[in-house]
Amino acid sequence: MAQVALDSEMKRLRQAALRRSLRIELNMTQAKQILHRPRSFSLLPTLFLVGALAAQGLPLFAQDAPQGPIAPPPEHHVTRIGNKPEPEAPPSLPEAEIIKRFSQKEDEYLLTRTHYTYRKTIRIQEFGQDGQPAGEFVVVTEPSRDADGKLYEKVVERPRSTLQHFFLRSEDLEGLQRIPAFPLTTTQLAKYDLKYVGKEKVDEIDCYLFQVKPKIVDRQKAYFDGVVWVDAKYLEVVKTYGKWVTDLGPMRSIKDLPFSLFETYRENVEGKYWFPDYSRSDDTVDLKGLQIPVRIVIKWTDFKPLPVASQAVAPATPSAPAKP
Repeated sequence: MAQVALDSEMKRLRQAALRRSLRIELNMTQAKQILHRPRSFSLLPTLFLVGALAAQGLPLFAQDAPQGPIAPPPEHHVTRIGNKPEPEAPPSLPEAEIIKRFSQKEDEYLLTRTHYTYRKTIRIQEFGQDGQPAGEFVVVTEPSRDADGKLYEKVVERPRSTLQHFFLRSEDLEGLQRIPAFPLTTTQLAKYDLKYVGKEKVDEIDCYLFQVKPKIVDRQKAYFDGVVWVDAKYLEVVKTYGKWVTDLGPMRSIKDLPFSLFETYRENVEGKYWFPDYSRSDDTVDLKGLQIPVRIVIKWTDFKPLPVASQAVAPATPSAPAKP
């Protein structure tokens, strides 16, 4: 009997040791997966963007304290595909209240930016088979007003081009001027469905992520379809990622080039206003079977308040975007 009891106890100890070994092996495997997991966006806000490069069209765009400035990494290493299976717990503040507050600030920023000047540099690049830039087009503009007080982009540096496969002029980029910098103002909210999908840091700022989809689309106006990152503390949009769509599909803002899906970071100006300061889109052009990777990067720099005399001609409310 003693031998039977001893054998039974030894068997129990071996089974317990085996279970511990399996748990340790499982934990190590999970740890390796976490260590090697790519840093990326959440899965939920990405799923609805997978078909972003499908259709094309050329109609109108519909327009309508803080922490320090976001310092995006050099040239913004863009990562878009995430692997979080579930969103985090919802914020304590009701979603509707968060949306209301950040849209009110969008109104403020939209109006305030008309009282600022800045330099806007647009750089379009094409890449060779070795993945290195093979040519580029660069133009620099500043906001200005004509005799009637209408705002337009004034070219301040002569366009430079070394592109090998495309011919561009500054006029070809006018479609970019019609992209609203602040798509989710209070007057535009009724046209969209917004859904909280999780949390994520943007340059050390804790943010709420909201999926944005237009309730309807038509042919005459384009609407934003994407994700916005909202500062969880101050309830301000600090980043957007998405496209502008009509019933024909994603918009193309530059003729003969496929750019439609833009990732846009914002900068905190004077500790009060979040203005776009970096936007990027990557795509590929098919020229008679030749696949040419292309990229556009837009940078806004040197934000400065306009002199008081210049601000006097600024409109009290922003005008709707002109029809193409």
